[in-house]
Amino acid sequence: MTKKPFILVQLVFLLFYISVAHSQELKPSNLFCDNMVLQRGMEVPVWGVAAPKERITVKFAGQTTSTKAGKDGKWMVELEPMQASKIPREMTISGKTEIVLSNVVVGEVWICSGQSNMQFSVDNVPETKALLASSKNIRSFEVKRTVSFKEEDNVSGKWADVPPSSAVAFGFAYFLEKSVDIPIGIIHASWGSSSLEAWMPRDMSNEFPYFKAIIEDLDADTVTRNRINSALSGDEGWSTKEDIFMRRQPNILYNAMMKPIAPYASRGLVWYQGERNTRYFSGVPEVTEDNWYHRVIGMHEYGDVLKSWIQRYRKEWKNNKMHFSIVMLPGYGKGTNNNPDIDPTSPTAMSWAWMRESQMKVLELPYTTVVNTIDLGDEKNVHPKDKLPIGVRLALQAEKETLNKDVVAEGPILDEVKAQNNALVVYFKNAHGLKTIDGKAPTGFWIADGSMQWEVAETELEGETVVLSNDKIKKPLFVRYAFAGKPEVNLVNGADLPAYPFRTDNEIPTDE
Repeated sequence: MTKKPFILVQLVFLLFYISVAHSQELKPSNLFCDNMVLQRGMEVPVWGVAAPKERITVKFAGQTTSTKAGKDGKWMVELEPMQASKIPREMTISGKTEIVLSNVVVGEVWICSGQSNMQFSVDNVPETKALLASSKNIRSFEVKRTVSFKEEDNVSGKWADVPPSSAVAFGFAYFLEKSVDIPIGIIHASWGSSSLEAWMPRDMSNEFPYFKAIIEDLDADTVTRNRINSALSGDEGWSTKEDIFMRRQPNILYNAMMKPIAPYASRGLVWYQGERNTRYFSGVPEVTEDNWYHRVIGMHEYGDVLKSWIQRYRKEWKNNKMHFSIVMLPGYGKGTNNNPDIDPTSPTAMSWAWMRESQMKVLELPYTTVVNTIDLGDEKNVHPKDKLPIGVRLALQAEKETLNKDVVAEGPILDEVKAQNNALVVYFKNAHGLKTIDGKAPTGFWIADGSMQWEVAETELEGETVVLSNDKIKKPLFVRYAFAGKPEVNLVNGADLPAYPFRTDNEIPTDE
């Protein structure tokens, strides 16, 4: 009598297992499709789902590798490192069925992510758009802008044999391809006004208490969660208002748009973000409907969180040498509400200067670069159109740091400052051919003594140094260069690359 129920349970379980096994057809991740670009010179993971225990074989470029799907149906194989190839080839993925992917090439793959200035379209930058006609060997995977409360296994999008829509991403790909003459693949995953927190994995809450509090608030906020779920389930998409609301929430962009990309073999990630985490002092921060602006990390802590974020992403990609190229925020504003009467060296006026300093902290990690944009930007527009130089400089950095090319990729960087009578002499690295773009004296330098009362410096170029003085300061001690929202700068090296902003004081800003 007791055996019948047990046999019945076993039968039900067996039928369920058979049902699941037959319902799960062989399917690679959406990242593996026609027109894709595979990364050269490193192991290339290929993964997907199939029936539990199904044997999967992947064939490409003379390689054959096999595995068995797990009990959950997930499988992954790794192809050995390959040389670059423009020749389109087929990849075959077979199990109980067979999938053939066509027009597959091998080259350099980069992920380009961030907020609105990364999303900024090629169509809005005439100089960059003009390059489309001469573009070749550039392909893109446009990640669908969406969110999820859980870490997704698959990403929405597909590879296309066309350049990316992002002006910065395309400019970068264009000049990189011109340099190496191999296929360039760009995975573009950006969303305007998103904060760093939107792209952070949930487990980073174990490291940062402020992020843990934000995540716990979101988990408990049924109104917000219902609102997002309602927007996601809408047949006709969501409104602009809902779009803004969703992209400003923590973690859920990472879950849907970044987590399922890993560990797609990539050379590195270009990150153009920071505006959302930059806020003014003295009671003039942006105020939003959900008050989200006040809950993200500020500019002084941003660099430390960004460093941990990079390390966490490298762990997700299983690549400790994955390169991260950070785009410095370009010039914007002169002071609070663009008031030119405010001292440009005051904390109120320098929100973006503090953020740039914070962004530079990533250089404390290996395999990182920061692209200098201090000479670019728009005083009144947070979305400047001078995106083409950013693409050029990103490509130069990639050539030097990831392709080991002998190119000058950076402008002058502070080396040291020495006192000389009543003046200070600034020495630079990367200063060969130091000059100003207009032939005039260098601009953008301020000096101070122990009173920390800043004065505009009189400047003079002497070889590869800049001599600073001011009649009001007899014993100058500290220097600030280009340390303002939208500084006027003209100092470059022989490669016409701008000098990086810096300061030598240790003053910590406070609310005024």
